Amino acid sequence: MTDSEKLKHKLWTEMQSQMTVMLQLAGSDAVDPRPMTAISDEKGEEHGPLWFFTATDTSLSRALSGPMPAVATFTAKGQDLFATIRGTLTRSDDRQVIDRLWNPFVAAWYPEGREDPTLTLLRMDLHAAEIWETGSSIVTGVKALMGADLRRDMQDKAAEVRL
Repeated sequence: MTDSEKLKHKLWTEMQSQMTVMLQLAGSDAVDPRPMTAISDEKGEEHGPLWFFTATDTSLSRALSGPMPAVATFTAKGQDLFATIRGTLTRSDDRQVIDRLWNPFVAAWYPEGREDPTLTLLRMDLHAAEIWETGSSIVTGVKALMGADLRRDMQDKAAEVRL
């Protein structure tokens, strides 16, 4: 497995355990990035799409006029992996997908359940990601104090990958 493939695998592994990303429309300053829960429909698969439950009256949903470029940024819980994920965001009212992805965490946000009239899905078809892996901040700090060239240590810790 190449370094790029290892980083891609680590991204998917981390996203399965911590699914929060900051989502925004690319090139749009009309809507600030917002935290969203990314749900992967393909359990165990390392590709998209990513799905986001939201309401039709949110600023992100209202700003989405047809398929639009979007960016999701991800930080792993231990802050040892960061990613910028690019793709295309569209709105979907597919009841079968809503039923398949529905879970107790989503239900907590929609008191009227799956029949909530404002409930909708956003689908992000993924194109590429830039991934950065960092070492232990303590080890990195010691190396920096000792005058080590940290750029060399990071050489195999970043990659642009197709998704």
